[in-house]
Amino acid sequence: MKLTKPVLDGLTCPPDKRDVMYADDEVKGLRVRVNATGSKTFLFEYRYGGKSRRLGLGTYGQITLAQARRMAQEARGRVLAGGDPVGERKVRAQATLAAEVQEARDAIADALTLDVLIGRWQDGALRDRSQNYRREAPHRLRYAFGPSLGLPARQLTVGDVQARLDDISEAHPTTARRVHAYGRAMFGWAVKRRLVSDNPFAEVVLDSRDTSRDRVLDDAELGAFWRASGAMGYPFGPYFRILALTLQRLREVAGMRWDEIAPDRSTWTVPAGRAKNGKAHIVHLSEAARRELADVPRRELADGTLSPLVFTTTGYSPISGFSDATERLGRLMAADIAERAPQEQNIAGKNGPAPAPSWTLHDLRRTGVTTMARLGIPPHVADLTLNHVPASLKGVAAIYQRHQFMDERAQALNVWASHIERAAIACGLVEVHGNVVPFRR
Repeated sequence: MKLTKPVLDGLTCPPDKRDVMYADDEVKGLRVRVNATGSKTFLFEYRYGGKSRRLGLGTYGQITLAQARRMAQEARGRVLAGGDPVGERKVRAQATLAAEVQEARDAIADALTLDVLIGRWQDGALRDRSQNYRREAPHRLRYAFGPSLGLPARQLTVGDVQARLDDISEAHPTTARRVHAYGRAMFGWAVKRRLVSDNPFAEVVLDSRDTSRDRVLDDAELGAFWRASGAMGYPFGPYFRILALTLQRLREVAGMRWDEIAPDRSTWTVPAGRAKNGKAHIVHLSEAARRELADVPRRELADGTLSPLVFTTTGYSPISGFSDATERLGRLMAADIAERAPQEQNIAGKNGPAPAPSWTLHDLRRTGVTTMARLGIPPHVADLTLNHVPASLKGVAAIYQRHQFMDERAQALNVWASHIERAAIACGLVEVHGNVVPFRR
């Protein structure tokens, strides 16, 4: 029939049918379906691939007859050109859906900023690591990549990481290596959980060599260290000495608590929560160490109780500011060495003391274990003293070897403490009851 507006308005569905189709004699293929409910829908009917197909155009009332005819004519033109309007619409619908899904995924991925990823890694993978590692690793990553913390983690590229680590490595190669190790571990964990697609730290190259890994203080430097630390007051003077005498890690000693020390001051137990490897560690306290601790003052808190911390300035938190204290220690050591070797000072120049020796606090541990080997201490005993798993006790051997060599470790630290005191004596000074005085044979 010839469809017009009055005709369309008057079309009804027979009572015995659910719907009825009427064809337009003006545009070939244009149909209008009238449902029993009275709704009228325009369709374009055509054949494609030997099958009849119908393309929905819209509901009468939402579009007019004229609009339906134009749409039908356009669709018929695509059919005559070999197209499939219904198939093309499905493709577009699928593409739109895929785009919406991808947009939703992108929104979720973008919400995972570098700062959020660091937090999730800390709460997830680091949950069972030591307290020091859980604190240090996120702190170093946030400090190193501060400007990028608000950006999506997936946007951090290999180039970004390489450039940042190169900048850090120029002045602090050890820090660069640690940041690299932390970042690689974090992104590796994230890749396994499909949080990010790749690890930008995996392909980074660090060219600079960490020279401090080979640094061992000689006996003259060790003697200078002992005398210089004795010239410093609480808290860093005693702290440096306990650090050397126990050979434990910087923050483990900084967090030392009085209740971790045995009543007779024979041992100090580093709790698992503060130990780097997450295992409690018993440290023998030599006579020199007990003497140092006996002179350490107890801080009184606001409520009248005593601070539980051995080394503290506030009474509530462990000491900090290691860089400034270490720099001061280095200057005292340089002055000490220059005073006892004036000829070296003349070679270096007469404008003040010689430059401070290049070393780090961590080198004390290497110095201790190296000296122990020289003094006849077995390597596995020295390693256990430092709370390391000896190479000879790894793998299968570690399963069966449970002996901790406690007596041997105590003897090792006694020998090491005696060596430190001899190093101070060899240069003309010795400590007597906490005071450094000239040594006379």
